[in-house]
Amino acid sequence: MVYEVREKCRVAVLGAGHGGMAMAGHLALMGHSVNLFNRGEERLWGVKSSGAIEITGEVEGFGELNLATTSIGDAVKDAELIMVAVPAFGHRWIAEQVSPFLTDGQIVVLHPGRTFGALEFKQVLRKNNVKADVPVAEAQTFIYASRATGPSQVHIFRIKHSIPVASVRAHLIPKVIAGLRKFYPQFVPGDNVFKTSFENIGSVFHPVLCVMNAGWIEHDIDFQFYHEGVTPSVARILEKIDDERVRVAEALGIRAITARQWLYMAYSTTGDTLYESMRKNVGYRGIQAPRTLKMRYLDEDIPFSLVPMASIGKMLNVETPGIDSIIQLGSALNSVDYWSVGRTVESLDIAGMSLRDLRLIAIGEPPG
Repeated sequence: MVYEVREKCRVAVLGAGHGGMAMAGHLALMGHSVNLFNRGEERLWGVKSSGAIEITGEVEGFGELNLATTSIGDAVKDAELIMVAVPAFGHRWIAEQVSPFLTDGQIVVLHPGRTFGALEFKQVLRKNNVKADVPVAEAQTFIYASRATGPSQVHIFRIKHSIPVASVRAHLIPKVIAGLRKFYPQFVPGDNVFKTSFENIGSVFHPVLCVMNAGWIEHDIDFQFYHEGVTPSVARILEKIDDERVRVAEALGIRAITARQWLYMAYSTTGDTLYESMRKNVGYRGIQAPRTLKMRYLDEDIPFSLVPMASIGKMLNVETPGIDSIIQLGSALNSVDYWSVGRTVESLDIAGMSLRDLRLIAIGEPPG
């Protein structure tokens, strides 16, 4: 599947992990001029050597890159869109590093923002006194289910459908979508960044499946993460966590979709229960479980997804015992206090804000 290119665009993809490789390779295969940035040289040597990324799976071919570099300034120079494809714990660092190089008219999109990623990114730009008029947006989820299979190879299992995107200044959402539609028809306007943050379904699936399958993961057993790692009882825990996520969103005045609804929207998968929907999702077929618990499904999704949800829940007097338990168990498994290193209402500078002020933040207006 390669989409028709209406016009050739200049794009910077920041991050050369599984997702960044898939995005950079696919965009280049579509005929766009792509600069790929990574903080370390080790993930770039294969791409620099070949000059291209080989893609297999739902998309097949070789995407020839314009540039692969460890210089973020070179990567974003003259780029129309800046696609941030790093884990959420790297969002603040990317914002700090890219601040001096942003120019009017560029668009930054976090793929995805996890929970409050765009808000955190925009706050860093403000603190760094960035004057450039740059919309900062976040996708609800990452468009690709993919895995890097070599130094310049990536396999795309599935390209998701209908992914909402929202910007911190909500009135700029149409501009962001217009920019993204030059590449992908899947991106659709989201309501606001709080809604995209709370419809972050990875925050439900990833940590719970790791915690509930910790023994199998540490035994280094081969099993399909989303198919074999989900049993009826595990799915009931997922539904409990999902219900708490939806209730915290409701306290913000947001109607967040359920995990089952998301599976239908992203993968066109249906089922009478969450267990059925996940088992029937062919997009999950072949995705193996992680080999260690020291990975982003805990190190990213707990502190940068579940912690901010629980934190704002506490501020709004919504109990989240299931989410709190996963935070505590994940912290114990990896000997890390995820609460202290995660995004909280305090670290995001929104502690004590009224619902009205929070809603103003979502549309980009100063509270008060």
